[in-house]
Amino acid sequence: MKRMISGIKPTGHLHLGSYIGALRPFVSYQDDVELSVFIANLHCITMPIDPKELNEYLEDATLFYLACGLDPKKTNIFLQTDVLEHAQLGFILSSLTSMGELNRQTQFKDKKDSGVSLSAGFYTYPALMASDILIHQVDQVPVGEDQKQHVELARDLAERFNNRYGETFKIPEPVIPKVGGRIMSLQDPSKKMSKSDREGDKGVIYLKDDLKKARKKIMSAVTDSDDRVFYDKDNKPGISNLLTIYASLKDISIDEAQSHFVDAQYGTFKKAVADVVCEELGKIQGKYHEIKESNVLESILEEGAKKARIQAKKTLDQVQRKMGMNL
Repeated sequence: MKRMISGIKPTGHLHLGSYIGALRPFVSYQDDVELSVFIANLHCITMPIDPKELNEYLEDATLFYLACGLDPKKTNIFLQTDVLEHAQLGFILSSLTSMGELNRQTQFKDKKDSGVSLSAGFYTYPALMASDILIHQVDQVPVGEDQKQHVELARDLAERFNNRYGETFKIPEPVIPKVGGRIMSLQDPSKKMSKSDREGDKGVIYLKDDLKKARKKIMSAVTDSDDRVFYDKDNKPGISNLLTIYASLKDISIDEAQSHFVDAQYGTFKKAVADVVCEELGKIQGKYHEIKESNVLESILEEGAKKARIQAKKTLDQVQRKMGMNL
């Protein structure tokens, strides 16, 4: 059975893009692969964040992992900081990573001239992300289209280490969802739906949103004046985004989604999208509250970390021995 790992960096409340692009695919994989999913809390502190808010986001992320369908009997769920080997291998890999490679990372390029003060941790976090992947000797990494670069760096570092010190790491492959890998803002469909949307929250549907509020956001989503529903990412980005959301939640192709709305006007189309979104959110929120009241998080995370440490320690010991670091 193939081994797979991924994680989410919860620096805000999880949203519909997180669910469609990450959580939902995770659930679909767990019956067919040996899946590990972690909460990337080390990555959360590369930029300033309020401790109380971070703690809330971490708890919410874990609850939503479970509420969205991840089964701890099938999927290993753990907190990144509960497996100390991640950070140690992260530093080792940063010593194999060139500054040129870090300079080319998209998130650094996007922020370096923004005037925001960037930490050394923000600059070097791609090496830690490579550690998150490589330490568990996985075959596959499910990612959105915009995260593929991180897997490519992990592959480069794995090959570099293997060539220098002998066969050690598996070379992982990125797995990108066919539909829904990149959900866009409802108010600016040229930008990805994001918890850090500077235009406010009208373009973002949070998993905790009141259903009436979520419906209103869909109904007020930016479209165009054409009033015909079909997929055209360049000329009809708003409609294309709503079609993607509908198709993803219905588990159908974009073509099948289009066929449902050939003669529909925008109002009818938006209502149908809002219906399917609110139905899904209602189910998730019900499970979220049920799991929160059951007080099972601590035991699930403890068991997950215990399992994760076995492979992590094995890999780290092998790496340090081959590099001559162990006595």
